[in-house]
Amino acid sequence: MPSPLSDPVKLPCGLVLPNRLSKAAMAEMMAKSHHPDPLVEAYEKWSSGGWGSILTGNVQVDINHLGSPFDPALDGEYTGVNDNKNNEALVSRWKKYADACQQHGTPAIAQICHPGRQSFRVAGKRGMFASTIAPSAVAMSVGDSWIECFIGMLAWTKPRAMSTDEVWGTIGKFVDTARLMADAGFSGVELHGAHGYLIDQFLSPKTNLRTDEFGGTPEKRARFILEIIRKSRAAVPKSFAIGIKLNSADHSSSTFEETMTQISLIVDAGIDFMEISGGTYESPAMMGYPNSSPEAKAAPVKSERTAAREAFFIEFAKTVRERHPELILMLTGGFRTRAGCVAAIEDGACDLVGIGRPAAIEPAFPLLLLDEDVKDEKAVMPLEKVPVPWYAGFLPRNLIGAGAESTYYATQIKRFAKGLATYAPAL
Repeated sequence: MPSPLSDPVKLPCGLVLPNRLSKAAMAEMMAKSHHPDPLVEAYEKWSSGGWGSILTGNVQVDINHLGSPFDPALDGEYTGVNDNKNNEALVSRWKKYADACQQHGTPAIAQICHPGRQSFRVAGKRGMFASTIAPSAVAMSVGDSWIECFIGMLAWTKPRAMSTDEVWGTIGKFVDTARLMADAGFSGVELHGAHGYLIDQFLSPKTNLRTDEFGGTPEKRARFILEIIRKSRAAVPKSFAIGIKLNSADHSSSTFEETMTQISLIVDAGIDFMEISGGTYESPAMMGYPNSSPEAKAAPVKSERTAAREAFFIEFAKTVRERHPELILMLTGGFRTRAGCVAAIEDGACDLVGIGRPAAIEPAFPLLLLDEDVKDEKAVMPLEKVPVPWYAGFLPRNLIGAGAESTYYATQIKRFAKGLATYAPAL
């Protein structure tokens, strides 16, 4: 019997993904000059790997505020390829990236992002001591001990609340970036509304304390992303996909229905797919490290049946599925086996399976999962946690461990891009 993983999936915009396996977004840490050129060789490898879709790592919408010092980013305003010769050169540069991703026919979707308060001191052209920007002036925190507070002060400056004009200006930067990605030939964009980045900061009552038109109620907190979707739709072709990545791991029972209200508004805005992930730098569940919030600590332990399905965020995704059965859902986090991927599809938790770390070890991982001659017990890639140095015992485990994971897998991406062997972590 053919695997459901090989089924094509058609998005509402008309884009057809040839199978259900998506190379999820990961930090490449390669764009030292903030241009996409160094990424081309890695994505050429992924393009021939049998993926149904390829999601890029973060493309930052504002070069002054980056998630890492090595993110590709839009430098200035972009209003269209025909506006001036500089724009022609810009589109040409990004087109090489889009072509590399899609040279074997796999649709590529650029993940566009603004880190907000999570922009590290050394990331971006604003300067080490300049404030980050956020919906409200809520500082980053990785813990209450003196060393955790000290690390937080070293890593991040205190954010300042964005003015209304800055909010609208940042919405414009997202739209500019979506327009550039469409003109360059990408098949779509994914708006990064998870992992504690700026869109997530606007959605969350923990970080959005505003009382203007962008805060105060779940609906007003969602206005930032709704305006991005609305304006981006007007700027790109109808066949261009617009998706969103949202958090699941950091919601609490008291705000669950508010989160569902916001998801309903986002669905009604006309997105093509929704990726479910979770976690922030303060609590990096997306890297497999536990949510340290009081709500998460008090939550019941997952059933063995759920744990066996590998997905970190599967329960949340199933709730979204129940309320929005027509929504194309992608679930990312923890998939390592064909059996786990198939179980998530057959259980109705998702339509697309996002795979990250295994894709950094084997860029053609889907060819193994889709090969019907390979038995289930062989269609696997077990991965250990990345080991951390001895002194990490004195530092916040969740932050140091997640940083080690990102750095390790970014190194593997650089290796296979150069034609070198990759290595799975071993303790």
